Amino acid sequence: MENFFFDIGIVVVFSALLAWVALFFRQPIIIAYIFCGILIGPWGLSLVKQVDFVDRIAHIGIPLLLFLAGLDLKPRHFAELLKNSWWQTLGSCFLVALISSLFAFIWGFDVIDSLFLGQALMFSSTILVVKLLPTTTLHQKMMGAFCIAILIAQDVLAVGVLMMITSTAAVGASQIFFLAFKGVLLLGVALLVEQFFVRRMMEYCDQFHETLYLLSLAWCMGVAMLAKELGFSYEVGAFIAGMTLARSPIALFLAQGLKFFRDFFLVLFFFVLGARLDLFLTVRLLWPAVLLGIFLVIVKPLVFSSLFQFSRGQGINLKEASVRLGQASEFSLIIAIMAYETGYVTLEMSQFIQLTTIVTMIVSSYRVVYAYPTPLGVMEKLHRD
Repeated sequence: MENFFFDIGIVVVFSALLAWVALFFRQPIIIAYIFCGILIGPWGLSLVKQVDFVDRIAHIGIPLLLFLAGLDLKPRHFAELLKNSWWQTLGSCFLVALISSLFAFIWGFDVIDSLFLGQALMFSSTILVVKLLPTTTLHQKMMGAFCIAILIAQDVLAVGVLMMITSTAAVGASQIFFLAFKGVLLLGVALLVEQFFVRRMMEYCDQFHETLYLLSLAWCMGVAMLAKELGFSYEVGAFIAGMTLARSPIALFLAQGLKFFRDFFLVLFFFVLGARLDLFLTVRLLWPAVLLGIFLVIVKPLVFSSLFQFSRGQGINLKEASVRLGQASEFSLIIAIMAYETGYVTLEMSQFIQLTTIVTMIVSSYRVVYAYPTPLGVMEKLHRD
């Protein structure tokens, strides 16, 4: 227990100090958290011994992030956006996967490794996109809803990719259809339970804020666990939990009160990103990873922008939405690790995917922070919270 406390404590102390340094030099705070992982993780000063323990705690922050994002979206509005974004999601994923695979193959990786690289890098990061969105009405309800519709559609595709990696048998059309049916069923049940039970429970204790927050977290975790049992990710379940609560008049109050918990866990998540890097392999793979990472941050928004020209996103700056989606995803890291553990790719390719993902996150963070409004804005005119 003392070792665990020391590990979390040292992460918090160094993250706070480096975040202050980042703000002093007007750099994105997220970069400070990743660098903290490199500095005090196993490949740096090795002050943190239980990175796996920190990693498990950190992943609580991702469902919380989606839960809070869902609290700002009405189900009907989101369903309309999701319906209009499916073909854009499929098109962008295919094009980015093709470009990334060709890059890896030309660089010298074999066909299988290159194909898995393409699959891993075709998704965008839910964490970065939502974290860097201001909570103003324009961005959260318009830009946020539009981006999250794309991200959730990608999330469903990512679940399919993970199913193919972990399954010994091929994933057929019937399994995909059944998964979609379970998703609709989960949403329907969640809407009914929220309206007739959860909302009334919250109305009864609306003067007791502690109980309200606890009930909302219980609802988030409960639906997330149910989603996991049905074959989805915890993140999908948490988002559905938040979206069903968005119809309640206290949704905004809950979102404001739970922000601190989300931010704390996300600090740990970005720390783990840095701590996981194998610096011996990183030196050899750094040059191609940086090249591919920068290339993707430039090309991905162009792909999205081209497809978004046919979108019905009224009142949305489609170029800004494209730039915000221009990085690889936390799913890329999961796919890289699982593909290596199941023997589909080499350790070198797994590390290459992880390193490229981190490069895209770093470069994309700089691009967004210095160009568009964000809660982590380092320039006063772009700081929005």
